[in-house]
Parts: sequence; C-alpha cells; structure tokens
Amino acid sequence: MKRSTTSEHKSNDKIIGNYIPEGEPLSWMFWKKRRYIVVVLAFFGFFNVYSLRVNLSVAIVAMTENRTIEYSNGTTGYEQYFNWSSTEQGLILSSFFYGYILTQLIGGYFGQKLGGNIVNICANKIPKLPLVFGGGIFSTAVLTLLTPLAAKGGVYVLMAVRVVEGIFEGVTFPCIHAVWSKWAPPHERSRMATISFAGAYAGTVVAMPLSGILASSWGWESLFYFFGAVGVVWFFIWIIVVRESPAKDRFISKDELDYINSSLGNVKKLPTVPTPWKSIFTSTALYAICASHFSENWGFYTLITQLPTFLKDTMGYDLNKTGFLSAAPYLAMGLLLFVAGYMADIFQVKGWLTTTQVRKYFNCGAFLFQTVFMMLAALLLHPVWSVVCIIIAVGLGAYAWCGFAVNHLDIAPRHASVLMGITNTLATIPGIISPTLTGVLSEDEWRIVFYISSGIYLFGCIVYWFWCSGEVQPWAVVEEITEAEDANEKKVEAEMKEYK
Repeated sequence: MKRSTTSEHKSNDKIIGNYIPEGEPLSWMFWKKRRYIVVVLAFFGFFNVYSLRVNLSVAIVAMTENRTIEYSNGTTGYEQYFNWSSTEQGLILSSFFYGYILTQLIGGYFGQKLGGNIVNICANKIPKLPLVFGGGIFSTAVLTLLTPLAAKGGVYVLMAVRVVEGIFEGVTFPCIHAVWSKWAPPHERSRMATISFAGAYAGTVVAMPLSGILASSWGWESLFYFFGAVGVVWFFIWIIVVRESPAKDRFISKDELDYINSSLGNVKKLPTVPTPWKSIFTSTALYAICASHFSENWGFYTLITQLPTFLKDTMGYDLNKTGFLSAAPYLAMGLLLFVAGYMADIFQVKGWLTTTQVRKYFNCGAFLFQTVFMMLAALLLHPVWSVVCIIIAVGLGAYAWCGFAVNHLDIAPRHASVLMGITNTLATIPGIISPTLTGVLSEDEWRIVFYISSGIYLFGCIVYWFWCSGEVQPWAVVEEITEAEDANEKKVEAEMKEYK
C-alpha cells in the first residue's frame, strides 16, 4: 500500500492550502476562530516575555542616576541608589542571557514532546495545562516581583536572580513553534507566527516608556511590581483557555477543525519520531537560519539593553524622554511585523514567490537596509538623525523575522521547536557579549558599537542568501499515514480476515 510522505504533502501544498471550507476566510472577528485566540494570547505572552526582560534597561538608569538630596542641616548633595560603574551595569544587563542560553534546546525538546503542555492526568479528567511556554513566563514574573529585594542585596544577588529569570524565559521561543506546528495552516504560518512575535516588540514599546513613568512617579521598585503582576495574571488566562491542538479544543467549530486538519494534510502522527541530530547539525539550511538569527539578535540586544543609556548619557535626553524614544524603534518593528507577515503569506498564496524566495528576499533585503542605517547612525551621531536611523533599522527587522524566524517550520515541521532551540541558543550569545562589550566601549566609542552591528548584519545577509531553503529537508521527510489511507488499510485488513 502506498503511503504518503512529508514531501508528497508539500508537493500538494498549493491545492491543500487553497482549500478553504465555507466560513473559513479570515475575518476581523478573530474571537470566532480558535487558532487566532491562541495567536492573541501568544501575542500577550511575548508581550510579557519582553516587558519582564527590558524593564531593567530603563530601571538601571533611575537606579544609578545622581539625585538631588536635601540634608537635615539645610545643605544639598547628590546621591545614587546604587553606585555601579558602566562595566558593572553591562554585566548586570547581560546576566539574564547567561541563564537564557541554557534552556533553549531543553525548551525545544520538551516543546516537541509535550506540545507546550502538561500531559493529561487522571484519565483526562483534569484539562491539559500549558506548561513550558506559560510556566516559563509565570516563573519569570514571580522573580521580577522579587527583583527590588535582590537589587538591595548587591550586584551579585541581582545578577543571580536575572540568570534564573533567563533560565525560565529560555523555553518560550522554542516551545511556541511546537504550538504552531499543530495550530498554523501552512499558508497562515507567516502571519500567525509574526503576529505572536510582534507581542515581544509591543511589550518593549509599552515597557520602556511606562518604566520611565513609573520610576519617575513611584520609584524604580514600582515597575518591577507592576510588570510582575501583569505576567502572573496572563499566566492564569493562558492555562484556562489554550489547548495543545485543535482536536483537543472543545470550543473549536467543525469547519475550523476540518480546515486546519486538511491544510496540514490530516496526518496521523507516528508514535515516535526520532530526532535526526547528525543530519540537523550538518544541514546548511539550518546554519543559514543560525547566522541570520545571530545577526538580527546582535543588533536587537545591543539596542534593547543599551539604548536608554546611550540616549541619556550621549544624546542628553532626560529619563522620561529616554523611555519613549527607546520604545520608538520597537513600535516601528511591531507595526511592520503585521504588514510583513501578511505580505509574506500573500506572495506565497498568489504564487508570486516560492517559499524559499519569500524567506530569502524578505530576510536579506531587511539586513541590507539595516546595515546601511546602522552605519548612518554611527556616522551622524546626532540627537535627532541618529535616532531616526535607529528606528528605521530596527523597524525593518520585521521583514527579517518573516525569513529566519518562520523558516524552521519550512525545513522541518516535525522538528521545528528543536531547531528553534538550536538557533536561539546561538542567537543568545549576542545578549551575553554585546551588553558587556558596549558597557566597556559606550563611554567614548558608540560609533564602534554601531559599526560592529552593521558588519554583523551584512555577514548574516551573505550567509542566508547562499544557504537558505524553504523546502522540507531530506532528513526531515518522515513516512506518514493519512487518515484516509489508514482507514482504507483497516478496511482491507478486515476484508482479509473475513475472507479467511
């Protein structure tokens, strides 16, 4: 009996992807589509991921600035909450990533095995609860609530708490790919993934200015209490609403369930699918994603950790303006992610570009523009024009995310969460090196910081252009049995038994 393979499903992708049952075309009433409720909640999940991550970048400015103090004897002086040097601040800001890098692959592995959720217990009497993705954010939120106490304990205590926060947050990005492998129809992958990832930039956009306001109005401690509490509330909503797969969501409509199943090929997953580690680590398509992911994160982490300090110390902005201006690049990126994701899907659905071409053109085009505008920011070093160039450079990164960030699902759908764990592990290295390096250089050498980012963007562009692929890789092709074939096989077996 003939059995289909992943590659065969891919060859019919256009036919399957264009099959849209009645009532399935996208509607602005997203709450009627369960997959888009998952997207919205994932969006707010990443909102929390980044608001919990970046608030310290603004808080550290308030924690170390000179404050005017009036003493009891009538004299005035200047004091700091914490007398940390530029190097110590760089170490504090990078400490998060020491923990973050440790759990990328673990998160990908458990995301693949569990689909981001705890297995049912007690004979399915207790609903399945989101574990890896939601639990990682919840734990980080609780530790954020404890951050003021840790800061008062000293530099090393604060660094230790940030390392542990990174450990818990490290599972989030790999795990979400396991969710999309079950919830996202192929021709909606770009928009669903990028909409959820846009939450990261929305969190940055909100957290940076709001952190400045909270620190100025109620003290630096207040911003940790606020964002920690928001993360805890989100977690309970997530575990109540989200299920591992469409088939296990009792509120999904039959039309939507049929649409998702048909677009994914109605494939019955084999009991076990071993991870082809050797083939993965010798795949040029994977290394293209690694290079691109590393390059985008270098520029991103450099700015997300150091931009508030750059704007205050070098450009001369006050704390409130620093928060708003630091958020502007990520507002641009968050908005463009919606546009870029929709464009990527349309180009594929209409047949204007192949999947490989979409990934290549979007990713490399963005990197070329980012290279140019980061260099202009360095050359100008102007309070207005440098900020404009940074906003454009970061914003255009949205198109790069439609390349490398979704590419894991193209080349190996079954192993996408593991691949995300691998690439995000390497892409976390910039979070460790860049803030530390910038902390050493930033006092007099901001131009060098921007030149380094430009060169790394160009490196990622070149590698991705020559090695990227949007096709399922040979090592990711796994024999699968469709539901129709499985039913037919059972029918044949029954007839044979009856004949005997």
